[in-house]
Amino acid sequence: MGYSLQQLSDLEEIRALKHRYFRAIDTGDMALLGCVLAEDVEVDYRGGGYRARVKGKAEMVEFIANAFPASALAMHHGHMPDISFTGPDSAEGIWYLEDVFIDLARDTRTDGTALYRDLYQRIAGAWKIARTSYDRVIEIVYPRDKSGEITAHMLGRTGRKPEDVKDMSHMLEWYEPGQD
Repeated sequence: MGYSLQQLSDLEEIRALKHRYFRAIDTGDMALLGCVLAEDVEVDYRGGGYRARVKGKAEMVEFIANAFPASALAMHHGHMPDISFTGPDSAEGIWYLEDVFIDLARDTRTDGTALYRDLYQRIAGAWKIARTSYDRVIEIVYPRDKSGEITAHMLGRTGRKPEDVKDMSHMLEWYEPGQD
């Protein structure tokens, strides 16, 4: 099946939208994160020992600000987008995620991959993430190797400071790893 010129343009806009989503998380840019989400966004992340469910843009921005504070280092790469149109102003996509999360407060490092499944809607002329979820493919959590020196730490400057981090446990379910 071929794409129309409009769909090709929309594909690039959706790819850039997801790239901005990842960049916003890794750099602590909550204003940018808010710009890529629909007001009523639904989120469902399923990891090795957790499930996070969030509804609404304000709650999602608050969740990410607390999950990726100044005591964290993060890297998210979205690969191999598989995007299909479900209407002139709607699309769905699957992305392969590769991420690293270092928690300086807990001295842990998480390396992982996941499959993101998104729904996109064009709202007032701009593509937004209306629903996003992921299921972990690989998740490895281990003690942080302190033999290296951290020489760059953007979230240390831009992320929420420890004294301002709020408890988000009401959005999380915990279970024993491997019982997904």
